[in-house]
Amino acid sequence: MPTAWFRSMKLTLAIAAVILGYTWVLAPVTPRATAHFATLAVLGLVAWRAARTGEWGLRRSELLPAAAGAAAFTVPAVAVIYLAGSLAGTLQHRQGGWGELAFLVAWAAGQQFALQTVLLREAQAATSRRTGMALAAAVFGLLHLPNPFLTAVTLLAALAWCWIYDRHPNWLPLALSHALLTLAILYSLDPRLTGRLRIGRSYLMLD
Repeated sequence: MPTAWFRSMKLTLAIAAVILGYTWVLAPVTPRATAHFATLAVLGLVAWRAARTGEWGLRRSELLPAAAGAAAFTVPAVAVIYLAGSLAGTLQHRQGGWGELAFLVAWAAGQQFALQTVLLREAQAATSRRTGMALAAAVFGLLHLPNPFLTAVTLLAALAWCWIYDRHPNWLPLALSHALLTLAILYSLDPRLTGRLRIGRSYLMLD
């Protein structure tokens, strides 16, 4: 059973190794440009699986249903984040605007591509349809350790995203959801709470 489980999750484990190797070993001691190589390695693994299985996660017939599901989750979540920031007095003015959102959408697209077409599908193959959603979300959350805020938030959000994708396999609306939630956090919450959205050794090195 363990051998079969690991075989089913082999690309998930490879992706986790790349991410953990970068965030815990390379990021603190190498130029930021190194992140591009880690990103390309992860996307290469995801694209390789997509080419083999034919699942690119962009089924056109599911775009609108996926968008509806993403909106039903994202709008209330953004409202809660904004309200929390308003009550705490931590709303911020940031430079960047649409440019920052465009970057976040691209960054979130890569994460959703990997989460849905690899982590979710391999977790479901190793367990079951429902358990796989929880397992994929747990792996996604744990990759954001040791930042307690991000670990908890990404776990909960990934559960919702995986639930939506499992029913409507198109990750484009989920990438927008991911980006908007990240933007809401950046504009609304105290960086001391969010750990400046850092993970791995970079989080431990915060002042």
